[in-house]
Amino acid sequence: MSAVEQLKKAKEATRLMVRLDEECNRRVLLDLADRAENNSERLLAANRLDLERMPKTDPRYDRLMLTTERIKAIAGDLRNVAAMQSPVGEVLEERTMPNGLHLKKIRVALGVVGVIYEARPNVTFDVFALCFRTGNVSVLKGGQDAAHSNAAITALIHESLASCGVSPDVVQLLPPQREAANDLMNAVGLVDVLIPRGSQGLIDSVRNGSKVPVIETGAGVCHTYFDAEGDLEIGRKVLFNAKTRRVSVCNALECLVINSSRLSDLFDLLAPMTDKSVVLEADERAHQALSGRYPADLLLPANEESFGKEHLDYRLSIKTVDSLDEAMAHIARYGTRHSEAIITGNRQTGARFCKEVDAAAVYVNTSTAFTDGAQFGMGAEIGISTQKLHARGPMALPELTSYKWLIDSEGLTRP
Repeated sequence: MSAVEQLKKAKEATRLMVRLDEECNRRVLLDLADRAENNSERLLAANRLDLERMPKTDPRYDRLMLTTERIKAIAGDLRNVAAMQSPVGEVLEERTMPNGLHLKKIRVALGVVGVIYEARPNVTFDVFALCFRTGNVSVLKGGQDAAHSNAAITALIHESLASCGVSPDVVQLLPPQREAANDLMNAVGLVDVLIPRGSQGLIDSVRNGSKVPVIETGAGVCHTYFDAEGDLEIGRKVLFNAKTRRVSVCNALECLVINSSRLSDLFDLLAPMTDKSVVLEADERAHQALSGRYPADLLLPANEESFGKEHLDYRLSIKTVDSLDEAMAHIARYGTRHSEAIITGNRQTGARFCKEVDAAAVYVNTSTAFTDGAQFGMGAEIGISTQKLHARGPMALPELTSYKWLIDSEGLTRP
């Protein structure tokens, strides 16, 4: 079956989705959670086939890898999504006009949601779960790197759908070849919205080439500014967690911006990074402050390309500034409007940072690693939007809906 034929089946399946009741919807997701855990070795075997084709030094390797623990976490996310109330049908507005016209604005599914993503097999689970819970049909276009993993996961989804008497057409896994992505980007009338997840190159390609409406999930060039009044111990913990928890994810710290008055504390601030052999690309003043203290083989001079870059590795850029204004100017120039943080003991400074920094998530004395749908109590996420139209930040159930107006009267006609 061609990708275009699959897209037509997806569009037809939207009529099936609106008929599913709440009990059936939850049952499918709970069944899938159990199947994922009970078939973990089957999923891991498929994942190993993908991992064998990717060098361990590739920054995407960690994103591609499934483990027993990660599958358990995925199953937990599926159960969380099943437990959450679907927003579909929620009444957003309701009023009766003086002439008797009764108006009601309710949440409805978007319809067919397409997602183009790279080496992230967990996305296959997340996208299906969130789309299914909101009455959307999902069209998945994963990359060649995760082809075996995505196929095994989709087969498991189809088994759960079949066990509950639901058509497998409500989720479509397109071929991993690039041609299928082109078909998806040109599927006007068949796909309602397209969400790219992956590198900046992938996101730019989809944004520039799609004829279908796109919700942009930007790359995460995340900064943390260590202020003149930042607490050293808080800074040590927050920076270490933000950088090293998982270096391959979009909420990982990529650049430390430090106030020049705190350069004497820079080594103590970053000392824990040596445990993970984090390479530092430090500007001239920071490099001078670290020379002779931070391991020489892990200390490099920064250049222009060190900034505005998503390292996806145990690598951190360092920029020295003389003021809050200069820090925010650097973030505005090099950030991707994803997640930005400040370490400060001054409440007014923190409040100003929150007000003036343009990002989907802005933190005070907190790790950027928390930019995540599950961590925000949203069950899971379909992506983190860095744009401002329709959705911003982690996108979960409400962000996968639109609305429509329902109108009734006792035979009103307009004069």
